[in-house]
Amino acid sequence: MNKLPRWKVFATIVVCLFGIAFSLPNFLPTSVLEKLPGWFPRDTINLGLDLQGGSHILLEVDLEVAIRDKYAALADSTRSTLRKNKLGYQALRSTSTQVSFKLRNITPEVRKKTQQILSQLDRGNLDIFISNEGFVKVTFTAKNMVLLKKSILSQSIEIVRRRVDETGTKEPTIQQQNPNRIVLQLPGIDDPSTIKNLLGQTAKLSFRMVDHSVSPEDMLIGKVPAGTEILSYVESSRLNSPSKIAVRKMSILTGDMLVDSQPGLDQQYNRPIVTFKFDSLGAKKFAEATRKNIRKQFAIVLDNKVISAPVISTIIPHGDGYIQGNFTVQETQNLSLLLRAGALPAPLTVLEERTVGPGLGADSIASGKDATIYAIILVGFFMLIAYAFFGIIANIAVIFNILLLLAGLSILQATLTLPGIAGIALTIGMAVDANVLIYERIREELRKGKNYMSAIDAGYQRAITTILDSNLTTLIGALFLYQFGTGPVRGFSVTLALGIIISMFTSITLTRVIAIAWLSWRKPKKLSI
Repeated sequence: MNKLPRWKVFATIVVCLFGIAFSLPNFLPTSVLEKLPGWFPRDTINLGLDLQGGSHILLEVDLEVAIRDKYAALADSTRSTLRKNKLGYQALRSTSTQVSFKLRNITPEVRKKTQQILSQLDRGNLDIFISNEGFVKVTFTAKNMVLLKKSILSQSIEIVRRRVDETGTKEPTIQQQNPNRIVLQLPGIDDPSTIKNLLGQTAKLSFRMVDHSVSPEDMLIGKVPAGTEILSYVESSRLNSPSKIAVRKMSILTGDMLVDSQPGLDQQYNRPIVTFKFDSLGAKKFAEATRKNIRKQFAIVLDNKVISAPVISTIIPHGDGYIQGNFTVQETQNLSLLLRAGALPAPLTVLEERTVGPGLGADSIASGKDATIYAIILVGFFMLIAYAFFGIIANIAVIFNILLLLAGLSILQATLTLPGIAGIALTIGMAVDANVLIYERIREELRKGKNYMSAIDAGYQRAITTILDSNLTTLIGALFLYQFGTGPVRGFSVTLALGIIISMFTSITLTRVIAIAWLSWRKPKKLSI
């Protein structure tokens, strides 16, 4: 009992000192923190939406649009494959449910060849139906459709996270709700209009060639060849050009090959521009495209609108370029942010928006503080009455339990919510649970006639199995809450799990070190517990 290894005593003291240091910034004002040395920790616990107020936005992902785009891409692949294999077809079109066309010649050989080449598209995750009359229908399999929808939603959440992070918003909560909805919580943001504007843009960027074979008269009546479409031309008013422009559907490059995009200024005309840079593959494709199309016009298309249509004057070998348009400085900043974050796979619609005032959060924090203080006082009073001096040791352990918990949450940069405060209050009660088991064991050993040194040693040794079992079961419950819970439930599970781990340290190791130090110093003849 009184021969604990020195390294264990030293490690316990170091952990407690670190707990004090990392929890202290949560109690100090900003003015004091700024005066502290640079090496001193400054991380604090972030307050959630329900504690500091902010904005709550419910978004809906338009899965149908994304699936329609997938079928459009499948139609392009189908067209290229049929042409490559010299299979005649007509009326090839795509919808949000299928790709369909008609074979010009329907023979057993053509049917078999069509089945084989189409089955290789999209890794074979397609259902292909060919009628006796030569009508072909291609659809994604049911299993692939489920995976596709999950992928679209996951990608949407990731892009939303990138865009929100780019704005500098601290600790947003972004999570899935239902099959096609995303909940976005922005603590401390009272006016989320800028973020809503950013989220409302899909930001699908592509580079395509302009089709000059389409006359202005044909564009007016919508007469365009296959593989060409008419899009709005954003710069038409400044350039005195038509408001519509015909461009090829086939993209030379897409925005997913961009590695960087920044707002800039055109030195020649002193106009805001957006610079961009492709990855190595994109740079190679861009150089090849510019080499083949010198003195030809290509279109920069963003969300199905042509924002710029320059003429290629020379080869661009390094994948660097810029987008010029009738932009304001703020628009170039927003556009570069969108391009850096990536394109949304589907449009987002704001279904619900509400603002939580800071007054409600202040009341919650005050109530949480009161609950925590009352819990500490009542638990401390009970332990003092029930176990005398050993109750004081347990109370010291509770204080360090709270400090270490705050330090852990600060290091993790966790977001504290109202359920998280409830987890802290619950941890206070659980922190002394292990000490109650140990002290009762010590009492049993004393009743058997053992001296207090042997009784204390036996109390700690025999209670540890029960303590580990009880805390492990609670920890498993906390892990399941984190895995299957959302938002505030996860916050509760984090504080609970962290509190359980810390309580095992404070109740088993810290109290034992304090008890040993006291016994070595006082050397009492009789133990009162």
